[in-house]
Amino acid sequence: MYANIARVGSGQRLQIPQVILNRTGLRENDRVEISCQEDSITIRKAFRHRTLEERLTSFYGKPLEEIAPVLQEEYDWGKPTGDEAW
Repeated sequence: MYANIARVGSGQRLQIPQVILNRTGLRENDRVEISCQEDSITIRKAFRHRTLEERLTSFYGKPLEEIAPVLQEEYDWGKPTGDEAW
């Protein structure tokens, strides 16, 4: 598949065919990482950090409001038996 580089103002643009966008899952306004090596350019979707709420929801498989707090009592491990430094 081929594409052309076109001038836009003082810069240039590369129009990415819709077929490639569909296959990669990229959409308008997505942040991408661009790197180059010799005569090739690599474009990949930028890593996006998830929020704590997104991570908890993903881990527990339910909305944050339905996640009960985990309450645990302290566990007594006994007296130190070695050279522990406290």
